[in-house]
Formats: sequence, structure tokens, C-alpha cells
Amino acid sequence: MRLIIFLASLLMTFSVFAQQDKYQFDNDEQAVRFSELTKELRCPKCQNQNIADSDAVVAKDLRDKVLALVKDGKTKDEVIEYMIDRYGYFVHYEPPVTPATLVLWVLPVLIVVLGFGFIVIRQRKASVKQTWTHEDEALLAKLIKQNQRQEQS
Repeated sequence: MRLIIFLASLLMTFSVFAQQDKYQFDNDEQAVRFSELTKELRCPKCQNQNIADSDAVVAKDLRDKVLALVKDGKTKDEVIEYMIDRYGYFVHYEPPVTPATLVLWVLPVLIVVLGFGFIVIRQRKASVKQTWTHEDEALLAKLIKQNQRQEQS
């Protein structure tokens, strides 16, 4: 029993020794830029996680590339542009407004507005009160006479 408890506690302590990525920077400004960029760029595999928090292999590759670009003296915008060129707008949490993104935002709203308009028009048509005209009265009388003639024959 003591052996099992010892082995279980030994297994739990291995997580303490798990190695985190340690990056070396030339100055504090590079460290801050790297931190901001890795929190602002999305992991292509995880999709809803930034590359700073993702354990995916592609996220590690992206962190390494961001590190290399930051060390090369690239600005934040240059690094983001580099990543967008390779992975598309999806890799950045704040994509620019383009005609395609406007369609994605406007089209659902337009569909909802048109749907409500259609419903309102249908309700108004259904609620319009029909009036009984003299022509309708004459037509009814004619149909009744025809029906009586057919019954007599």
C-alpha cells in the first residue's frame, strides 16, 4: 500500500518538472512585443486559443517565428502582416474590415429585417377586411339559381 502511495505521489511531481518554453531577448522591449504578439495571434489548429497558450506544434512553430522576427527588429504590424500573408486573416484576432467581412456582418441582419418585413406585409394582407359588394351579391344569386335548376332536373 505504501508503495502505491509513493508511486502515485512520484507521478504527480513529474508535472512540476515539465519544461516551459524559455525565450531569450536582447532587451525588455522585445520581450513585451513578443508577449503582445503571441497573445494577439490565433493558433490555426486550436482556432479559439492564442499561440501563447496553445500546446499545438504549429503554435510552437509560430512562437519561434515570432521570436525570430522580433529579434530581427520587425515591428508589431510587420509581424502581424507576415503571419496574415501566410495563414490568412484568421490568424489575427482583429481582422481588418473588408468587403467580405462586411457581407458577413450585414447579410444576416438584412435577412432578419427582410423576414420581419415579409411577416408584417403578410399579416396586413390577412387582416384586411373584405367587403361584400353588389356584384358579389348578384353572383351569389346567379349561382343559387343555377344550383336550384340542376336539382330540379
